[in-house]
Amino acid sequence: MGLVSCAWQSISMDFVFGLPKGKAGNTGIMVFVDRLSELDHLAAVPGPIDGEGTASLFLDRVCRQHGLPEAIGSDQDLCLTAKVWKSLFQVFDTRLDMSTADHPQTDGQTERVNRVMEDILRSVCSKTPRRWSEMLPLVEFALNNAVHASTGFAPFYVNGLANPRVPLTPPRRGSGLSGGGIADRLVAISPVAVRKQVDDFVSLRLSVLRQVRDAMTESQALQKEYADAQGRGNVERFEVGDLVLLNAKTPPTHTVSAVFKTKLRPRFIGPFKVVAKKGLAYTLDLPKKMRTHPVSAEALEPGQHAVADPREAGQQQVAGPQVAGKTQQRD
Repeated sequence: MGLVSCAWQSISMDFVFGLPKGKAGNTGIMVFVDRLSELDHLAAVPGPIDGEGTASLFLDRVCRQHGLPEAIGSDQDLCLTAKVWKSLFQVFDTRLDMSTADHPQTDGQTERVNRVMEDILRSVCSKTPRRWSEMLPLVEFALNNAVHASTGFAPFYVNGLANPRVPLTPPRRGSGLSGGGIADRLVAISPVAVRKQVDDFVSLRLSVLRQVRDAMTESQALQKEYADAQGRGNVERFEVGDLVLLNAKTPPTHTVSAVFKTKLRPRFIGPFKVVAKKGLAYTLDLPKKMRTHPVSAEALEPGQHAVADPREAGQQQVAGPQVAGKTQQRD
């Protein structure tokens, strides 16, 4: 894909599946990213969708706000190679740039967004992983309001030359809001029952925004470390059948046995077998209780010298393989 001169002239898109099924029944996310501003739109989906369903989401999340792009970059997902999808964009006169086996990085931009998004969801939803779809709008907002190293600006600013107004007022000890105009205006609300309802509503969302902001800071630091390692050629590459160790911070705390919850826990747990790979994304054979958001490639180490096998620490059931962006379940 060539250079772009304006926002939403060219976009990239991808799917992330394998997330815990929540009340709404969603198990995946459709990701759209503007190549210039890096502004993203995230849409929760119940599972793999066909070309027509994908087109409807595209029109609702992208075209409704930004018009038609000249080009769309993506991987070769089944729904994106469907005849209805390809035919639609022939009519729209939009070029479809799909990655190939020889050039798997065509859509590297959404791959990076996916990794950061997954890290944030893992952090924000660690205690209630099935509520991830409820947090998704706040995650999208926080991603778009964070300064990106590649541009030096937040995507919101690059896209519209303005930053949104965000009342990140810290809550007072215990619960509720304090400081600044928000607390003053809150006190003026009556009756007390309504005041408490508003207090709880706003406090929860501000708390999530702060969690997302903190998780983004940590995730971006990890991504920089990973990118530096790639640049130096220090990233380990594995083959199907290899044993690998998984960073102990990757699964939510409640999914790891008590042995691994202490401050003295090993940095990596495993080993787990690699059952498939795609670029630097590896499908692992994980225990059922460790099912979580997709695992990033940088969370793996060679497993020849395994610290411990979680199956021996109370993790007896074995789940289907999991990959960054996708999950499969065994019968």
